[in-house]
This record gives sequence, C-alpha cells and structure tokens, in this order.
Amino acid sequence: MKPIGYWLNRTDKALTRAMNATLTESGLTRVDWQVLNVVRDTPDAGDHDVLSALAANADVLTLRASVDALTADGWVTRSAPDRLALTPDGRRRLTAVAERVDAFRARCTTGITPDEYRTAVQVLERMAQNAEGDLSPAP
Repeated sequence: MKPIGYWLNRTDKALTRAMNATLTESGLTRVDWQVLNVVRDTPDAGDHDVLSALAANADVLTLRASVDALTADGWVTRSAPDRLALTPDGRRRLTAVAERVDAFRARCTTGITPDEYRTAVQVLERMAQNAEGDLSPAP
C-alpha cells in the first residue's frame, strides 16, 4: 500500500487537472473558482480575505494573478480599493458554472458514501492540525 502522502498528492493533482478541464470553457481555473467562491461568500471581501482563506490552496502571486484576471474578465469588480464583489454578470456566470462543478463533484465522489467522505475529511483535517502543531516552537 502506498503512503498517504502519495495519495494526497496524486488526488490533488488529479482534482486540479479535472477541475481545470471542467472550467476551461468558462475561462476559469480551479484557483479562480476558489477565489470566486470566497468573494461570493464574504460580504465586502478584501484581497486579504482571499489571501487568508486560500493560503493553503495557492501562493500569494497565484492568488493575486487570479484576482487580477477575474477583474479583467468582468467576474469581479473593485467596489473600493481593497474590496472585491461579484459583478451582476459574474454572479450569473458563477451560477451557470456551479452546475458543471456540481456534476464534477458527483463524478469524483462516485462510490463514496457521505459518511466515508465526512470521515476522510475529518481524518485529513486532524492530520493537518497534528502536523502544523509540530511546526510550533517548543515552549
């Protein structure tokens, strides 16, 4: 049996490739999708909200490039210098893309029960917390 790190890396790469393929027709990437969801779910979102929420998903330069691309493509607008909001067209397009993402998620979880999924997420969350705790300086 291969170790968990192998499966984590392989799964993340496979999910990214498949998600990017799902989103390419809309001109989005997996990171763009994640940024759009933070902006949608965070009233009066700022760049710092995006960077903080997605720090584990991508580096700062990738996240900033995504915000810039989404702004240039009319998905989001700057309601103030450090504030982001979905445009009406961005909100409409996001709703349309969500249908494809839902189908993608269903395909990726075929044969996995809701309890199995929940358990997997809980175990990975605990492992991450344990590993991150190891990075803390000793008292």
